[in-house]
Amino acid sequence: MNIIILGAGRVGESVAESLVSEQNDITIIDQDPARLRLLEERLDLRGVVGNGIQPSVLREAGAKDADMLIACAAADESNLVVCKIAHDIFNIPSTIARLRSPEFNEGDELLGKNGFAVDHVICPEESVTRYIHQLISYPEALQVLEFAGGRVSLIAVRAANGGALVGRTIGEFRDRLPHAEMRVVALYRLDTEMDATPNTRILPGDEVFVLADTDKIRLVLAAIHNIDKPVQRVMIAGGGKVGLRLARSLQGQCEVKLIERDKKRCEYLASQLPSSMLILHGDGADEELLLEENVGEMDLFLALTSDDEDNIMSAMLAKRLGANRVMSLINRRAYADMMQGSTIDIAISPAQTVIGELLAHLRRGDVAAVHSLRRGASEALEGIARGDIKTSRLVGRRIEEIKLPEGARIGAVVRGEGRSSEVLMPHHDTLIQADDHIIIFIPHKRLVREVERLFQVGATFFG
Repeated sequence: MNIIILGAGRVGESVAESLVSEQNDITIIDQDPARLRLLEERLDLRGVVGNGIQPSVLREAGAKDADMLIACAAADESNLVVCKIAHDIFNIPSTIARLRSPEFNEGDELLGKNGFAVDHVICPEESVTRYIHQLISYPEALQVLEFAGGRVSLIAVRAANGGALVGRTIGEFRDRLPHAEMRVVALYRLDTEMDATPNTRILPGDEVFVLADTDKIRLVLAAIHNIDKPVQRVMIAGGGKVGLRLARSLQGQCEVKLIERDKKRCEYLASQLPSSMLILHGDGADEELLLEENVGEMDLFLALTSDDEDNIMSAMLAKRLGANRVMSLINRRAYADMMQGSTIDIAISPAQTVIGELLAHLRRGDVAAVHSLRRGASEALEGIARGDIKTSRLVGRRIEEIKLPEGARIGAVVRGEGRSSEVLMPHHDTLIQADDHIIIFIPHKRLVREVERLFQVGATFFG
């Protein structure tokens, strides 16, 4: 696909990096020539210097031949205007805008073709908040991702000494939970993928990916860690957009303490949050303050400021002072890769949380959801089987007959709609039916195109 990206900031850069790796033709527009040069040297893309809301700049970027425009500029106004120009002047088929303001929601008439012509909205702050909320709901998981309208979840866990996983084979672990629909789809040891066969023995530190019926997720996690203790006490360092959104979402669910360095922002937070939440004026990396506020009694400490270094330092300090679990918002990918699984339990990358939302709009075939795993190295994809045995590569075929690229594997099939749907962990002779939702683990992004083709139907299908 020919894709134009407006904005070479952190989100724009991460989006470009992900899309370039899939053999798309990428052009990125930004007003900072030095920034563009660095990206051109590192990635296989073209940079255009200028203001993207100017038609001449879009024309230079190849708007006449573009299939998609992704607007990731810092200002909502710029992203709205460029989508309008892209649609009205250049007839670009698909537009995606990063919009921070909660006033604009996907599907609103104002964003329709007669308005700003925005087909899809992404909001990294909202995506990060949802992502963190899932991790709070399932505190022993490293990652929690939903498929098929929430019927199936993919969870990543780290095998720890004393837990149910360590020392057992995958087959032995499955036998412990005969009533839970679940499957281990991948296992990584020291960043190397291992064969996830029933005879594979799990060692301390292994990262294990489990697909399961969402209704059974808590049962699976409790079996893995021998505990099922909910998060009750949370401390948040940073009262910016993400910190405020998260605190609001935790109202009535947890005891929350929020630390903010800026006094005026503290006053604003106090006016927006219930009086039961304690707003503290101070520095999240202040050891005396953390001790005074009993950080060692916290179930979870979250470092959510806009500064990577501050977040890393405050999270590491909180862990040293006894916080049970710590998470840190880290924008720089190199930092996030380095800190994940160290003293910091989970490093959260805002850009990576929105990549999956974007990828679902880029996938060919009938793809319902895409989630980026292991910081973009692999994917889990949900597609819908359409057509019939003549027009589909899936419908009417047993699992053993489906030609998957080497390494890719089918983890689950969801049959039916809504809460009455059935979650299947398919075997070699499971027959795929029309409209089945199929969740596939893809270990390498270079295999994505082959998997997408499975969900494309022949020209004779008119369903």
